[in-house]
Amino acid sequence: MKKWLPVMMACLLSACSSSGENKTYYQLPVPQAGVQSTAGQGGHLLWVEQVSIPDYLAGNGVVYQTSDVQYVIANNNLWASPLDQQLRTTLVANLSNQLPGWVVASQPLGSDQDTLNVSVNGFHGRYDGTVVVSGEWLLNHQGQLIKRPFHIELKQQQDGYDAMVKVLAQAWSQEAASIAQSLNRLP
Repeated sequence: MKKWLPVMMACLLSACSSSGENKTYYQLPVPQAGVQSTAGQGGHLLWVEQVSIPDYLAGNGVVYQTSDVQYVIANNNLWASPLDQQLRTTLVANLSNQLPGWVVASQPLGSDQDTLNVSVNGFHGRYDGTVVVSGEWLLNHQGQLIKRPFHIELKQQQDGYDAMVKVLAQAWSQEAASIAQSLNRLP
């Protein structure tokens, strides 16, 4: 009976996600912009060059992990725009709010800019009511490369895709705060 449990869970999840033809679209909330600053003398410029995601996250469907080795990509619970774009947009907004005196942009800013690239390898809900946001980031600061892994797991307080997306956004915002702390320690 135990070997059929994952199959039954997957069938149940697919039945829940495919009942009816209603599709639901999700967009990560973008934080409201605080005071916009310009980099004056001694100011910092940061170009968020890329946020990359693996193929299993690059489709339209929100991803849910059903066991330690199985993932389901939803058919009716979809990202409203490509996930990598949403992650980049919200990262720029979060870093802009958390780094006063910095100009953070998704476009190149000039020759004196720092460059940030983020590789996200986990951005999904999990069968135990936890969301997972993981990966690594690489900063080029004045020719010096700084690389940091990250792995965040947060518990959902409610069931459903709405709650899962909100907690995923919270975890992503938490990682942005961690990146901002690292950047604030730079000379």
